[in-house]
Amino acid sequence: MLPWFQNSFPLYLAPMAGVSDKIFRQLCKEHGADMLTTEFVSAEGIFRRNERTREYLDFDQIERPIGVQLFGANAEHMAEAAKQVVDWVRPDFIDLNFGCPVNKVVCKNGGSALLKDCPTLANVASAVVHAIAPLPTTAKIRIGWDADSVNAVRVAKILAEAGIAALTVHGRTRAQGYSGAADWNVIGEVAAGISIPVIGNGDLGSANDVAKRRAETGIAGAMIGRAAMSAPWIFRETKAYLATGEIVDPPTLSERWKLILRHCELTVREWGAEEPAIRSMRARLMAYSKSMPEAKRLREKFAHVSTVGEIQAIAEENILQSGSVGEAASFPPPREANSFAYSA
Repeated sequence: MLPWFQNSFPLYLAPMAGVSDKIFRQLCKEHGADMLTTEFVSAEGIFRRNERTREYLDFDQIERPIGVQLFGANAEHMAEAAKQVVDWVRPDFIDLNFGCPVNKVVCKNGGSALLKDCPTLANVASAVVHAIAPLPTTAKIRIGWDADSVNAVRVAKILAEAGIAALTVHGRTRAQGYSGAADWNVIGEVAAGISIPVIGNGDLGSANDVAKRRAETGIAGAMIGRAAMSAPWIFRETKAYLATGEIVDPPTLSERWKLILRHCELTVREWGAEEPAIRSMRARLMAYSKSMPEAKRLREKFAHVSTVGEIQAIAEENILQSGSVGEAASFPPPREANSFAYSA
């Protein structure tokens, strides 16, 4: 069994394109995430030594244990790409994406398209497992292509036989995308049907959700995605609830804003230029607004921000309007874009 499952129920941050970059992964790690995975990476891009693709592989040692997620349908190329990744960055595991529903991935027979092509899926999994052994290979799937072809248990057994060490199951079909409800009955059937650890994913929006699904399905771990985008502290809250059965106090409004500002400042430092960095953060700020008072007004303001100072001013106004005068007074003054001292 993988070491992170021994006497433990690991909480994973879901690999999300455009979201699970190094900075966000580290923020989630600080707030209790046990397991991290890079944004998904094209095996073809690695196989062809595309430098831009290689940038997605970057991580720091404090993120361990961390895996690199690959997608592709050519078994030989996937195996070679996995070996190159292991040589380049030495991840703790390689994860295979058999669940992405996005058209540009599916049209190349990648992601969830392989749920309709089990022979190719088996070949890809087996090739990667053997290419990088003894480093573990894991995988992520959806429960099926559509409601008429839910085949997660069959796919899970194929992957387990191929040597996959752990399996994440998102409880929706490819046809659902991210709409409708995740089917945790199927996730439970997968967990009962194979001997390797199964990580449940889908509609986990609170610590109580995780505890409930763990009890119902016997999953060995949980993967949290969209809920972490607005509340990275969900991992800490979930750990506390699983350990004690008690709900811990959420971060204060000031603490939430400090995390948001830190995220912005780290992004500016990573980019090396404030305005494009903050423009790139607008969508992330929209996600954070879901956990804040006056969310609609915040989103209207976030749509136009281009400096950390502007976000600081919005934060102070939001705290004052909420009645937390003392919290606003505790805010540090904004810093120059080239003076950020946080560690990335």
